[in-house]
Amino acid sequence: MQDLKIAVVGATGMVGQEFIKILKQRNIPAKNLRLLASARSAGSIVYYGSNEITVEETTPSAFNGINIALFSAGGDVSRYYAPLAVKAGATVIDNSSAWRMDPEVPLVIPEVNAADLEQHNGIIANPNCSTIQMLMALAPLHRINPVKRIIVSTYQSVSGAGGKAVFELQTQSRQVLDGQSVNPHVFPHQIAFNVLPHIDVFLDNGFTKEEMKMVNETHKMLHDYSIIVTATCARVPVLNGHSESITVEFYESMPADEARGILTMVKGVKVLDDPTINVYPQPWSATGSDDTFVGRIRQDLSQPNCINMWVVADNIRKGAALNAIQIAETLAANDWVKAKGVR
Repeated sequence: MQDLKIAVVGATGMVGQEFIKILKQRNIPAKNLRLLASARSAGSIVYYGSNEITVEETTPSAFNGINIALFSAGGDVSRYYAPLAVKAGATVIDNSSAWRMDPEVPLVIPEVNAADLEQHNGIIANPNCSTIQMLMALAPLHRINPVKRIIVSTYQSVSGAGGKAVFELQTQSRQVLDGQSVNPHVFPHQIAFNVLPHIDVFLDNGFTKEEMKMVNETHKMLHDYSIIVTATCARVPVLNGHSESITVEFYESMPADEARGILTMVKGVKVLDDPTINVYPQPWSATGSDDTFVGRIRQDLSQPNCINMWVVADNIRKGAALNAIQIAETLAANDWVKAKGVR
């Protein structure tokens, strides 16, 4: 990775800033990094350790000489610029939903389906944050005892909707505590001291796009379209870190102790599960961590072959920036950076 030329598209956004933080932790030299954003943000300065990097405007020529382009600037930007970046010789790892369900584009969590990266044609999709943490917990169990059905309810922080959403929660919280009226802008209703069972737009089937992302992305990454998945996604007044309540049904019985033992051996997963001393995952303590945290692992009381669990992760880190950089590292380690047709 240290020798690769890397571009970050959307460098001034929340995920873009996390990209930069992680790349610095990975010791990527500043001279190998190009920071790109909209014309409005071009010219701003980003500190990268002791180095100052000037943010450039995203243009087709900005990808010349780039090996890997990390995109987090929205679907419209990705749809327009990703093919141009590939044409310039870069491999794109895109954090938007623009390419996720394209049959020609791998959708990858490195700990789950890294082998899919070998067949990329220049664009690789980063999954939805809520799907990433769910499959970090379920894929290791699925390999041993195939999953039949998943019921998941998510409790997603406002940072998943961007920096303006974080500011809106902070502002509304002060307003409510001061007895002032609240005027929502980012969300359709007040988010402070409230829960909204509504993330992304509603579809004709009554589910939201966020909920259907969890269904469709699970099928694609596990290569198993027989798994029944149903999701309810809610936005909660938490600044960062998504939480999920998951009920998973297997084809064969799996005792909770067996599932707990399997997950304790998985890289990138940390089991916090001792309710007798109030040990369980929480979003505030997951913030800034690379791990996905799993706890409250127990047998379901209503259905055989089922267990329940509680899963928490930093949605900006493992749910977005870190996963994309891990994809880049996997490409580099296996000499898969170039598209399969040009290796």
